[in-house]
Amino acid sequence: MLSASYFAQQLINGIVLGSMYSLLALGMTVVYGILRLINFAHGAFVMLGAFFIYFLTSLWNVPFPLALVALAIFGGVMGVFYDTVGFRKLRGRGELPLLITSLGIYIFLENLAKMIFSPQSYAFSAPDYFYDRISLGNVSIANIDVFTIASSIIIVVAFSLFLRKTKVGIAMRATAEDLEAARMMGINIDKVILTAFIIGTAIAALTGFMWGAKYSSIQYNIGFMIGVKAFVAVVIGGLGSVAGSMLGGYILGIAEILTVGLLPPGYAPYRDGIVFTLLVIILLTRPSGLLGQKEEVRI
Repeated sequence: MLSASYFAQQLINGIVLGSMYSLLALGMTVVYGILRLINFAHGAFVMLGAFFIYFLTSLWNVPFPLALVALAIFGGVMGVFYDTVGFRKLRGRGELPLLITSLGIYIFLENLAKMIFSPQSYAFSAPDYFYDRISLGNVSIANIDVFTIASSIIIVVAFSLFLRKTKVGIAMRATAEDLEAARMMGINIDKVILTAFIIGTAIAALTGFMWGAKYSSIQYNIGFMIGVKAFVAVVIGGLGSVAGSMLGGYILGIAEILTVGLLPPGYAPYRDGIVFTLLVIILLTRPSGLLGQKEEVRI
């Protein structure tokens, strides 16, 4: 019989994983809300962010706080290049060219990383204090897990305030509501879209650190399944809904961990299959997602 402390420990692990999925889903939702783009390349920026901070801290001994700031800047710069090179000239040509371009960029980045870093896995380690554990009765939680949960909450709250309290954030909401009407009202659409990409890729890069520190390993292809599951979280929560993307991320993370932790060991290899079964069930019962709307959803 499973003990309460074991269940609580697995629940904490699920919340940690869900926090990372939620951050990635948030980044995807920001872009989708404006461009209606399912951003397949999102996972690649997680991978690039993880390798970037790996080289800064493990090989070049850059102090961690400085490396974390540099990682956020690096993520933002990736967003600038991603939009400028990949999508700016495709404005107004429909959603399909954007989708295909996103998939092509992901394939390019993954294979480029494979050529540069080789297919081998790299041992990833954060500063030692991230691996100290805090006891909470019969369960414990590592500092990296606390950092991940706290970071996800801070980023979501900060982004919500950004959307509601700043001119750029209000412009993003207006653009998500009706892009052409926003353009006619004098909103700089290119600036709004660029901001969305910068925010999304910066969050993805920061999540790359959290992922590497949590699982102590990174490799060139970690972005694929991470990106797919982030998209699943977005669909579960409701396309275009910020709150829905967060909810979907936590549901996905908790379901995945409890699948491994509570079911017999033989079911562990099927964790991804069970997760996608959950997606199918939700789509059959709530086609627009848990917090989505029947009409086009907005950020």
